[in-house]
Amino acid sequence: MATSVRIGTFNCENLFARFRFRSNVKVGNATKDGFTINDLAFDFLKLDEKTLTGQAIRALDADVITLQEVENFDVLKRFRNQYLKPLHYTYGVLIEGNDPRFIDVAVLSRYPLTRVVTHQELRSGNSTLFSRDCLEVDVDVKGKPLTLFVNHLKSMLDKKDPKNGRKNTRERRLLQAKTVKQLVQDRFGTKAGSKPFVICGDLNDYLGAGQGTTDGVSPLVGWGEVENVLDRLPEAERWTHFYETRKTPDSRPESYKQLDYLLVSRFLAGKSASAPVVVRKGLCTNAALYSGARFAGVGASSPAASDHCPVGVDLSI
Repeated sequence: MATSVRIGTFNCENLFARFRFRSNVKVGNATKDGFTINDLAFDFLKLDEKTLTGQAIRALDADVITLQEVENFDVLKRFRNQYLKPLHYTYGVLIEGNDPRFIDVAVLSRYPLTRVVTHQELRSGNSTLFSRDCLEVDVDVKGKPLTLFVNHLKSMLDKKDPKNGRKNTRERRLLQAKTVKQLVQDRFGTKAGSKPFVICGDLNDYLGAGQGTTDGVSPLVGWGEVENVLDRLPEAERWTHFYETRKTPDSRPESYKQLDYLLVSRFLAGKSASAPVVVRKGLCTNAALYSGARFAGVGASSPAASDHCPVGVDLSI
C-alpha cells in the first residue's frame, strides 16, 4: 500500500545560537572563564525571528524537511525541541560543511534516516566544489526507500561587484548543479528518474535571463529525469524568495524569484499529481506581492521567519 509523505525544504535564514551583550557590559569580564553565560550580561539574539521560523515550519507540516542555513547540530536539536515539538521530528542530521559563516544543510524527519553521505570533500582545483555540501540522505518511509540530495548552492552575492553578482558567480553555481546531477547518476544510473529521489534546497538562482546573464542551474532543474514540481503552480505563484532592495513596500517582479526547489524523480512525480505548498505567512510585510495573512509579530522588514518560503509537496511512496 502506498504511503503519502510530505517532503519540504526551507532556507531558514541564519538559524544561529547567538547572544548579544547588553549595553555597558565589559566583554572581558563577561567571558573571562570561557564557559559561563551570565544572563545579566547577555540577551538572546532575535528570539522573535526564531519563533516565526518555527511557525513557518509548523505551517508546512512536512514529514521530512530539508533545511539550509543552520549553524550546527546542537542548534538544530535545540530549535527542534523548543519550537517544533508538535511535529515529532524524531530523526535529524547535520554534518558541518564548507561555509565560512558556519551555515549548513540539515534534515529533520518523522521517519528513520538510514544512510548519510557528505560530498563536501569534492574539489574544484584548489578549492572545495560545494559552497556548503550536497548531503545525500536515505529515508525509510515505512519500509520503502527515499533518497534526498540536500543542497545550498553558491550565492548570487558578490560584495565587490554587487551589480554583477549573478554573472560573476554563475560559473561556480553551474559546476555545482552539474555535479549534483552527476552524483545522482552515480547513485542511480543515467536513467535515474526511475528511482525514488528528490533533489532539495536553495539553488540560489532563478531560471532565465537577468542581470546581464542567464541562470547556472538549468542543467539540473531542466534535467529530463526530474520534475520541478513548482511548475505545477501558475507562473505568478512559483516564487519562493523575496529580495528586499529597499525598506519600503516593494512589489516589483524582479524582487520575487524561485530560488528554492523540489526536483522530484519522474518515478515519484508520476505517482503524485498534487500541487506543491508554499508558505508565505512568515515573510516581511514589505513583500507586498503576497497579500495574504501573516503570522502575528511579522514586521515591515523584520522580524520575519526568513526571506525564503518553506516549500513542500505530497508524494506517494
